[in-house]
Amino acid sequence: MASGQLSRMEALACSGCRHACHVMLYCDTLAQLEIPIRHIILMQMRFDGLLGFPGGFVNQSKETLEAGLSRELFEELGVVIPISVDDHVESRHAPNSSPSAPRLITHFYVKKMEEEQIREVERAAASTAADHGQEVLGMVRVPLYTTKGGGGLSSFLSHSFIGNARSQLVDALLRLKLVAPEELHRALTHSVKAHTQTAKDLQTAALSLTKRKEF
Repeated sequence: MASGQLSRMEALACSGCRHACHVMLYCDTLAQLEIPIRHIILMQMRFDGLLGFPGGFVNQSKETLEAGLSRELFEELGVVIPISVDDHVESRHAPNSSPSAPRLITHFYVKKMEEEQIREVERAAASTAADHGQEVLGMVRVPLYTTKGGGGLSSFLSHSFIGNARSQLVDALLRLKLVAPEELHRALTHSVKAHTQTAKDLQTAALSLTKRKEF
């Protein structure tokens, strides 16, 4: 078992721990741009500017993990999405934000849906969800392809993610065989280069702003 990873039973037996549940909703698709899109995976832009999966904290003393996750999904997406134990993928300890904070255990789920159901989630998230424009700034699709210029998945992976959401996405892509291992490796390699360039661009922008303040 990977470092920090727990069985579901071990996670539920953790006394005094907080629990956060998130889910990757996805479907197959025949849609195309210049290249086949193949699959649709939903993530969201959070209020803090980070990318993450839908979900949130669950009060394990009052609700099951799956019931709590379904509640969070209704608040964030505006539709009822039943989540079952069969959708559970992994549980793991999250790094402590401070020594005095209760330990946090994150639970990751994956649920396959029909394409029309995914589209309904996107519509409801933007029109009826209670958290839209507040905790959630919008839903985004993960580009699982590579463009001629090298963009697509590699550019997406270079963005900032909350917690271990990026590794959850990468692991799910491999586990479900949504992206070939060699294609994912190329995307990650290109993403590192893009991230380096982004850092340089930010440094240039900060320096430019500093010079403007001097005048």
